[in-house]
Amino acid sequence: MPFLRRIYDEAREEDRPILRKPAKKMPLEELRDPLTQQLIDDMFLTMYNAPGIGLAAPQVGISRRLAVVDLQDGEPEHGPLVIVNPRYLQTEGQRETTEGCLSVPGMVGELDRFERVVISGLDRHGDKLQIDAEGWFAVCLQHEIDHLDGVLYIDKARNIRPAMTPEEIEAAEAAQAEGAPAAVEQTA
Repeated sequence: MPFLRRIYDEAREEDRPILRKPAKKMPLEELRDPLTQQLIDDMFLTMYNAPGIGLAAPQVGISRRLAVVDLQDGEPEHGPLVIVNPRYLQTEGQRETTEGCLSVPGMVGELDRFERVVISGLDRHGDKLQIDAEGWFAVCLQHEIDHLDGVLYIDKARNIRPAMTPEEIEAAEAAQAEGAPAAVEQTA
């Protein structure tokens, strides 16, 4: 167990305490500020250049409840999406995923996520939005909201280990490159 303890402790490093604290709610006037709009654009660029599918503001050193997501799967409802101050309205079902993240480079682990979530929040313009997500889209949103709550996937995961299979290595490398969730999709 010392190996897992070291991995967990490294994710709590003193130079990254922002990852372990709930992010602050973003006021509407701050969201509409041109600097925040530039931050959103920069977060998308960072995510795409990785390449990745999601990024939360705490992962780039900003304590705000803001995340960007784009599954890049051709489905318009899967992004590009900005969600500000998200909260769960409904959760249901369960699925097992294998996830990795920049916060724990080169590692993956299995965890259970909801199969379906309904989330409310604001879009990048401050308009109310509601997202009804299933499957991989729901998993991605949950991973990002966890970041906003100061939770890393290793807090919920089991069998945390170095990425071994080609799929796990690809997921871990993508996560390490951009700080967003990368995972090997599995079904329970």
